Amino acid sequence: MNIFAITAIIVFISNFIIGLLFLRKVKAKTIQENIGWTCLASSLWGLGAYFFSISKISSDALFWMKIAHIGIILTPTFFSIFALHFTKNYNRILSAFIYILASYFLILNFFSRNFFQVKFVFNKLYFFYASPYDNPAYTVFYIAFYWIYLLYSFFLLVRLYKVSSGVQQNQIKYFLIGMIVAWLGPEGMFLLVFGLPIYPIANIFIGIYPIIFAYAILRYRLMDVSVALTRTSIFVGVYTLVLGLPFAVAGLLKGLLIELAGSHWWMVPLGLMALLATVGPFIYIYVQRKAEDRLLREQRRYQDTLKQASMGMTRIRNLRKLLDLITHIVTKTVRISYAAIYLHNHETDEYVLQVSRDKGRIPLAKINGDNPLVKWLILKRDPLIYEEVKRQMEDTGDEKFRLLEESMRILTASVVIPSFLEDKFMGFFVLGDKNSGQIYTPDDLNVFEILATQAALAIENAQFYEEAQEMQGQIAQAEKMATIGTMADGLSHQINNRFYALSLIAGDTIDTIKITDTSKCTPEVREMIDSISHALNRIQTNVVQGGEVVRGLLKYSRKGEEGLEALELNKVIDNTLEMVQYKVKLSEIDIIRDFPSDLPKIKGNMTQLEEVFFNFIDNAYDAIVERRTTLKEEGYRGKITVSASGKDGALEIIVQDNGMGVKDDNNKKVFTPFFTTKTSSRKGTGLGLYVIRKIITDSHHGKISFESKHGVGTRFIVIMPIAK
Repeated sequence: MNIFAITAIIVFISNFIIGLLFLRKVKAKTIQENIGWTCLASSLWGLGAYFFSISKISSDALFWMKIAHIGIILTPTFFSIFALHFTKNYNRILSAFIYILASYFLILNFFSRNFFQVKFVFNKLYFFYASPYDNPAYTVFYIAFYWIYLLYSFFLLVRLYKVSSGVQQNQIKYFLIGMIVAWLGPEGMFLLVFGLPIYPIANIFIGIYPIIFAYAILRYRLMDVSVALTRTSIFVGVYTLVLGLPFAVAGLLKGLLIELAGSHWWMVPLGLMALLATVGPFIYIYVQRKAEDRLLREQRRYQDTLKQASMGMTRIRNLRKLLDLITHIVTKTVRISYAAIYLHNHETDEYVLQVSRDKGRIPLAKINGDNPLVKWLILKRDPLIYEEVKRQMEDTGDEKFRLLEESMRILTASVVIPSFLEDKFMGFFVLGDKNSGQIYTPDDLNVFEILATQAALAIENAQFYEEAQEMQGQIAQAEKMATIGTMADGLSHQINNRFYALSLIAGDTIDTIKITDTSKCTPEVREMIDSISHALNRIQTNVVQGGEVVRGLLKYSRKGEEGLEALELNKVIDNTLEMVQYKVKLSEIDIIRDFPSDLPKIKGNMTQLEEVFFNFIDNAYDAIVERRTTLKEEGYRGKITVSASGKDGALEIIVQDNGMGVKDDNNKKVFTPFFTTKTSSRKGTGLGLYVIRKIITDSHHGKISFESKHGVGTRFIVIMPIAK
């Protein structure tokens, strides 16, 4: 077996396997299919070349050369069609002309005796040759297919390369380099075809180009071209040494080996091949690592920086500071044009922009939870690359890729990295293009995924810390309110004493004025005395009202441990309104009692039930104010309706308002301690409804439920036992 035969085997195997791989991945006429047929055509050349190179007679060699020429003719044909499709210059007339011309030369290949000739070269193998004078048709074929077609394809790819960017530009780099490599193979052989005695070792290049094309098309997350070529070159170099050196020893030193080892001389090259095959992978890995360390020094530097940063993020407790740090590290270290972080808002089911770094860009403020991009990230849990999505959209026309491309374009995202904490989707990172114009490599994406995972843990910790601080503040506020309630008895006694003293002073002064003879006083003095008397009467009236307020507050602050008794619902509401009027502007709302006057009495504790209805009305008023200020509806007026009716031996009481209502996500949280939906400066502690439920269920053995629709209103349904 000669060296050319070995290269032919390599050409056949590499092109056949990769060609089938391309064709298995397609469902219609696509770019991948064109490349697949190109590779299969090249594999047919490799198959024919192997057999004609080992043929012993010219007739056998001629037959296999005709088989090989099917590949020689079809390879540039299919590649030209691929270039037209890929660059979006496809034209039916031009494509038909290319196929017709290919068919013409295929006919010449099998039926013309003067298309090419056969000769024995280098005393080793049969090869074909074609004189421009004796075989003019072959010369026309060579110029048309291996110069005009390929140069035009090269021109189309270069033109697209100049206006493209990112992954697509990197793909075109692969195609151009693969095309040059593929062109070197036949050109090195055509030198021998047209009379130059140069051994066709360049045939090996035809086995390399499909590997480069496979990187360009099948691997959407492409590595840098220089890395791919380095790896390919090292691989070819190492395994050429592994496979070629034993053959070289066998060919050049055969005589010496026979003298030394006799009939077993072949064991020396065989042993050398076994040794080199064993150490070959280690040599390849070592050389590749050294070469990539030099090529990717800058990339490895920022990847190490990101890894170190991801390990230290969990120590930062301030969420804003943490997010600022992440975007700062990413943009400065990797040198990218833009970075943003979106986190999930559970209340609105939206992914809200938390921080971004790019002064010249206006980022999208939020994205809905049902956005196709969000659904894809949750389902796939993998980074999304814009150029990859765009290429998929153009190749397949699939609607889902169109929606993904649109979402990423609106976000101005080159890459989107999902952030998961176990199975919890926290949000996502948006990254712009690298300032250097380089692509995001698989190693880059792996590092960003690690960063996103560590960031998810750090964000969760920071959010928990902030929530804990907020809850601690709410607990402190609740303790203050409880302390004030505890002090109410002592304070009310002191205030009532002051009111009593004011009442006595005012009363004595009024009595003194009444028994004083003012007939001899001038009219001005009498008018002044009347004014003083009127002022003192107003003081006495306000003292009485102040005393009522103090008694109401005292009544509300006491625990009401006097037990359960028969109570009228009307009386409970009257007492509640008497207290709530000092906090709520009752003139701004309508309170409607929608129940009969002969309603059965309920079994309850007056003080505790007053607290229940106080909270109902207070919360409803806040919701009404929020709706009025948020929606600004013309003619809107707040309304609170209390209705009641007997039901299965109990009394069902419904308190309904037409306020802002509660969002669906919060409906299950309203009775949770420290949860509050109030957004105004009157924000509560989040303990009110929790305490109400305890009063209704534990103290009164009743039931309470909650219904609300955001933007419409809220209703509380309370079921209380009827007094017997």
